[in-house]
Amino acid sequence: MPDTKRQHDMVVWGATGVAGRLVAEFLTEQYDPDALTLAIGGRNEERLEALAADLTVGAEWDDVPILLGDATDPKSLREIAASTAVVCTTVGPYTTYGTPLVEACIDARTDYCDLTGEVNWIRETVDRFHDAAVEAETRIVHSCGFDSVPADIGTALVQSFARETFGVPCEAVRIYLEDGSGGVSGGTLASFGELFEAASEDPVVRRTLVNPYSLAPPGERKGVDPGEQRWPRKDPLRDEWTAPSPMAPINERIVRRSNALLGYPWGREFRCSEVVPTGRGLRGAATAGAVAGGLGLFSAVMSVGPLRSGIRKYVFPDPGEGPTSEETEQGYFTVRVLGRGTTDDDPFTVEAQFGADWGPGYGATARMLGETGMCLREDDTDSPLSGGVLTPAAAIGTPLADRLRAVGFTATVGEATGMGDE
Repeated sequence: MPDTKRQHDMVVWGATGVAGRLVAEFLTEQYDPDALTLAIGGRNEERLEALAADLTVGAEWDDVPILLGDATDPKSLREIAASTAVVCTTVGPYTTYGTPLVEACIDARTDYCDLTGEVNWIRETVDRFHDAAVEAETRIVHSCGFDSVPADIGTALVQSFARETFGVPCEAVRIYLEDGSGGVSGGTLASFGELFEAASEDPVVRRTLVNPYSLAPPGERKGVDPGEQRWPRKDPLRDEWTAPSPMAPINERIVRRSNALLGYPWGREFRCSEVVPTGRGLRGAATAGAVAGGLGLFSAVMSVGPLRSGIRKYVFPDPGEGPTSEETEQGYFTVRVLGRGTTDDDPFTVEAQFGADWGPGYGATARMLGETGMCLREDDTDSPLSGGVLTPAAAIGTPLADRLRAVGFTATVGEATGMGDE
């Protein structure tokens, strides 16, 4: 549990970037200084001062403290971590800039949450820091944005409902990226580039990306799931075509890690998959083929060193660049989670829907990260875990859904009807 005597309740680290600014704006709009003592951190004092001034315009905040540091300077990170109960960090690529801050937070016993979707780096922090975080009773919570809150908390909602209603968990969960609109920032694309770069150089990274259970605890990295879908497929639950999801490599592994960290409440035979539904008939099949082909082509191009370098230099926007405010506010997304189980030889299906009327990558993600930080600050969780390298579902669980509903998200769950047998 965070230390209530710290100077700050929360620090938004990387606050002058696209995502960091949105997190800081959300927190100062949603909470007043009596409910939250907030600071913003980064390395550019001039930009931080400008942001602090903007955050106080028309708000109840008279002042937002500034903390200067550098992601490559462990001393400054230790000082920042020691001053606060929770760090929300948006500074990526995390493979490059994340490790010293994780170390600093564990040393200071400061809870931590981030937006990473970098499977290779999460695997590194699991192997290097999980035991130390458990001993320090410090929660290091990865993937607290669109990667992977809707999938992870949506699955938790489905499983909680199944166990309460039917007495057993769902044996399998399907996650569907139904719809969405919103921009992508240079930081997100830089993370993609770092992942492909690491995979080209490090066989451990390549094995991590191939193994569906690579984020499970050591000794638990195998199971019944074959891994993410790679080709168009007729869906077993919805009688329509589906394509591979670009987020499946991170989201599926996060969900499996949640199950393992919590002691396998969903069973050791639990299966999880994420896909993009594309519709029925020939048009649905053609769309699924186009999506699968596009993802395959992107992966093939990014796997070739010179092509990857050219794309990162001339095509990807620079880190810190991102969608306009209009794109952020006008975006939206819907994620649907279907869980299938059996009780007394009768199949049942549970459905959760998770969505928001903001762009998934930034408007919605800022709120997800901010409310994750608030859950950690207030110890608002239903988790039995007090420390470790964790996931949203394992660190917090369904209280995060409650908080997100309160700030405008859809997060519903109930028994699905009219679903055919597999």
